[in-house]
Amino acid sequence: QVQLVESGGGSVQAGGSLRLSCAASGYTYSRYYMGWFRQAPGKEREGVATIYAGGGWTYYVDSVKGRFTISQDNAKNTVYLQMNSLKPEDTAMYYCAAGPRTSGYVLDPTKYNYWGQGILVTVSS
Repeated sequence: QVQLVESGGGSVQAGGSLRLSCAASGYTYSRYYMGWFRQAPGKEREGVATIYAGGGWTYYVDSVKGRFTISQDNAKNTVYLQMNSLKPEDTAMYYCAAGPRTSGYVLDPTKYNYWGQGILVTVSS
């Protein structure tokens, strides 16, 4: 049974930092991309960052480049999202997801098969 369990969310003031974790189990971790997505109220789910578990290649959406860092611990099948210099517009439910290598945009949510339950990040001004 595939499980993705997020942790580390919470509330922080603008300019602060949070680190999200996502522990994966029930599938071959190294064969998948591990992505972080977010969804704010009234908005569509958007991709934030992804890492290829088998090689460490990463990709970020422009709005978080230089502020967020995605990383992983292969021994623990865990992916992290370090979020620095947080802004109120980063407020959202954050989800981790796993998807196989496919063609097309690497942060297309439809290309990810497995999803965590989501965790709330709130950034106040």
